[in-house]
Amino acid sequence: MGFADKLLNCIDCKRNFIYTVEDQEFHASKGFINEPRRCPSCRRIKKNEHTQDANSSENYSSQRQVFSVTCTKCGKATRIPFQPREGKSVYCSNCYNKMRAAR
Repeated sequence: MGFADKLLNCIDCKRNFIYTVEDQEFHASKGFINEPRRCPSCRRIKKNEHTQDANSSENYSSQRQVFSVTCTKCGKATRIPFQPREGKSVYCSNCYNKMRAAR
């Protein structure tokens, strides 16, 4: 393919940027067919925001409360991500999956 530098406009900062031949070749090698809509600076910012969002969701899941219980069916100690209610059966993952498969 014959590539040539192109002048594009960033959708975020509204500034013009050059979509270089090297960038076009890289995008083509990855199978991308659309031109970038953001300049390199705004792409970096967007990528960092995405990384921070992923890290914050990981932090949330690591802070989630887990409860230690005994499986109603086999008596094995297990941990569950919700607070068990009194009078309700709680199962370990093995027993739960077996019961689910039997349905």
